[in-house]
Amino acid sequence: MANRVLVVDDEKLIVKGIRFSLEQDGMSVDCAYDGEEALKMAKENKYDIILLDVMLPKLTGLEVCQQIREFSNIPIVMLTAKGEDMDKILGLDYGADDYITKPFNILEVKARLKAIMRRMSPKGKDKETDPVVESGDVKLDCESRRTYIKGKEINLTAKEFEVLELLVLNPNKVYGRNSLLKLIWGTDYPGDVRTVDVHIRRLREKIEENPSEPRYVHTKWGVGYYFA
Repeated sequence: MANRVLVVDDEKLIVKGIRFSLEQDGMSVDCAYDGEEALKMAKENKYDIILLDVMLPKLTGLEVCQQIREFSNIPIVMLTAKGEDMDKILGLDYGADDYITKPFNILEVKARLKAIMRRMSPKGKDKETDPVVESGDVKLDCESRRTYIKGKEINLTAKEFEVLELLVLNPNKVYGRNSLLKLIWGTDYPGDVRTVDVHIRRLREKIEENPSEPRYVHTKWGVGYYFA
């Protein structure tokens, strides 16, 4: 089946260009032009990825992203006209998986969307490998990408799940911030290691009883992060 994408931007020429280019690659594309419309469509339809502009009428892209995160961990890529680092970090802090700064090259947009969807697609697994991983109070269903702590489901974003999955599958192995950035976001990701720190912080806020004294995701100072 074709990948289904929701493109959200109030600049109709930009939306038209992105839609045409994605459809040329065989994707199914829906469009929204304000935040309220985008949120409604995200609730009523199943998408593989959302391309979401930060500056939107009615609801901002960050508000839309935050509200979508209350019911879905679908990958969200933010489009921002501003180049400041704070905007990028803020976008990730609201639960976005990636960002692209305007003006952008449509080939870069397509490459980034495809890379994220490729990482999200079910991986070929050994038939003997259990898709459910349990470690103490933590349970990961790697097939449905669902997380449980003490039997309670925790709603993680796609990137938060990927970080936790990597750490849980490799207990006590310390991953440097640069290593995590390359493994989870890819070698072509333009962001820096602060992206990793933001995701680790958000992950701890969700899975730890006391994020400042973590039981699961630990820091080895000066080296990186590990699961124990």
